[in-house]
Amino acid sequence: MYPRLVVSDAAKAIDFYAAAFGAQETARHTDPATGKIVHAMVTIGDIEVAVKDEDSADRGPTSIGGSPVILALTVDDPDAVAAAMERGGATVVYPVEDRDYGSGGSHRGGRLADPFGHLWMLDQQLS
Repeated sequence: MYPRLVVSDAAKAIDFYAAAFGAQETARHTDPATGKIVHAMVTIGDIEVAVKDEDSADRGPTSIGGSPVILALTVDDPDAVAAAMERGGATVVYPVEDRDYGSGGSHRGGRLADPFGHLWMLDQQLS
């Protein structure tokens, strides 16, 4: 199983994910008539994510008023990842800060919306 992110500009999204998360593109299939990406695969750490351009059948979050899905990403340095996301055009939903989750331990993290409307929760377990 892998998430499939539908976006308004898949090529730009792939570039954003590479800059923000160190994503590596492993496959890309385009429609020869339109040049639109119909399926691309990227890896973020050990996670595979599909990315595609929106079309009449699959709409991206910016076309439908947002997304209720939050992608949770465990990272070594949420401050650095959040800064890289912001440099690429992401907006802060919840700033990166330390949080105590009781028996769940102490975490550092925050939430950002990427420029394509997808929400990312960054998390680093501290204790």
